[in-house]
Amino acid sequence: MIATIDKKNQLIKLTSLMRDMYVPIPGRNKNRINTAYIFGGPTLAIKTVNTNFDLDIRYYVTVDFFGLERIIDQVGGITVDVKKQEIPYINSCIAELNSLNKNTRPVPMLTEPGLQTLNGRQAVAYARVRKAGNADFERTERQRRVLVELFKKVKTINPLKLPGLVSTILPYVETNLPKTEILSLGISVLGFKNKDIIQYRIPVDGTFTSQRINGMAVLVPDIEKNKAFLHDFIYGDSVNGEDTGNDNIDTQQ
Repeated sequence: MIATIDKKNQLIKLTSLMRDMYVPIPGRNKNRINTAYIFGGPTLAIKTVNTNFDLDIRYYVTVDFFGLERIIDQVGGITVDVKKQEIPYINSCIAELNSLNKNTRPVPMLTEPGLQTLNGRQAVAYARVRKAGNADFERTERQRRVLVELFKKVKTINPLKLPGLVSTILPYVETNLPKTEILSLGISVLGFKNKDIIQYRIPVDGTFTSQRINGMAVLVPDIEKNKAFLHDFIYGDSVNGEDTGNDNIDTQQ
């Protein structure tokens, strides 16, 4: 994902990059965009995104399943409206995470749909579901939803407690952002008038084809069109609604 803090317009923007996008990887052949991280960690992942979409991203934050679980638990869980058809897949992921976390008490399964508070492990399981709904497209929505709800919890915290929260969370992430910069950005964001996170997804509907290349199911994007859409979203003045990559949505809202 690309997180954008627009101080001029006091906006936070979050863009999902579909993992199956088939793009050039610098120094490698074309491949799924998520393989850049496998081949060269955050450095190559950032370079791949910057090269393909003409951006200048310099900072990164990475977190694994276990770290995200602990971060969500630190703020007391998040509120999610769970769909009935998602429950079996969420519970399957919870069972897997329970087995991987042998040194902790198993987390209970979900039993009912509807609005509810998910603890860290349940929220991670929710974010991993891709077999319910519109496959990986809907999974990116779930991933953004988890981060949006996490942000909602953080922004209710007294700003004076922010340094303590940052110190508690930092051990669970890998980042090249200095702690002072994290605090500065956090304080700026908490002061924004518009507290909603505006969302987007690349590739935009209608700007890619689904193909099978080298045995892989991939999305082949029109890079130039998606670059234009992404730049409009990030550098434009989007203030309304939730953009999810639909080509019927005006990205300069």
